[in-house]
Amino acid sequence: MSAPPVLAAGAVCWRIVDGKAKVLVVYRATHSDYSLPKGKLDPGETLPETAVREIREETGLGIVLGPPLGTVDYTLPGGRDKVVYYWAAEVDDHALELARFQPNDEIAAVEWLPVAKARKKLTYPHDLDVLDRFEKLLDADCVRTFAIIAVRHGKAVPPSTWDGPDATRPLMHRGSDQAAGIAKGIAAFGPEKIMSSTAARCLATVAPLAALTGIEVKPSDRISQDALENGTSDVPSVTSRRLKKRVTTVLCSHGPVLPRLIAEVAHQSGTSMDNALQSASSLDTGDFTVLHLSRANKAAGIVAVETHTPA
Repeated sequence: MSAPPVLAAGAVCWRIVDGKAKVLVVYRATHSDYSLPKGKLDPGETLPETAVREIREETGLGIVLGPPLGTVDYTLPGGRDKVVYYWAAEVDDHALELARFQPNDEIAAVEWLPVAKARKKLTYPHDLDVLDRFEKLLDADCVRTFAIIAVRHGKAVPPSTWDGPDATRPLMHRGSDQAAGIAKGIAAFGPEKIMSSTAARCLATVAPLAALTGIEVKPSDRISQDALENGTSDVPSVTSRRLKKRVTTVLCSHGPVLPRLIAEVAHQSGTSMDNALQSASSLDTGDFTVLHLSRANKAAGIVAVETHTPA
């Protein structure tokens, strides 16, 4: 039986200088190569968490992830497969000012280069593929995004073993572990608002995220399972307000509610409900789906969709 692939994550870090995009390229002295910054998944991490951690460790930059740029696959010298996940990540002046790059065991130097020069500098063809995907989003005005992050609550105590109202069912230990395990992965996308069903299991799921980010959770009956079952839910108006605000928002809810929420985001953004969105709507406990929408090009609809599970 072959060994599972090595998983890694990284980003195309970019910024606009004099109206032109520049991207970050790193030089690794031990490999004598130029590449995009990335690093291996640590045990207990989600891939978005890995990308943010590795960029900070290698370059000193604190980043927020934008749309995903897909994966690259290649075989390591020892014969094991490696899969690297990439995102676009805009670096603003404040983040650049705070960055304190020091040459380290991994990275000897960093360079900000125009896209055309980065193409000539990068050593590996698979990095050029990632750059192609980035440039496609850039040209379509879809690389600067906000996200709607749909989270299904962690594993809760089964209804059959709970005597109280359904909304009061707490998380099991596994559910609490799931909630803690996804907090940094969700935070990697820079949420500015956290909304949750009023059910105890949903509020407990986003509690670690709230503690990590310092964002107060806004409970809402309008996205609760009880409201869905008694006909008082209001997913369309919640979705409409979030899309108008155009800031990254976390919405924690229930298995029966989330497909409606994701379908509503698709409908209101003019996006076809394709197989990828259908699949992203069927979340297991503790899973979260990130719907990326362009800040500038409203006609683009949902630019990208990705789903992550607790480590």
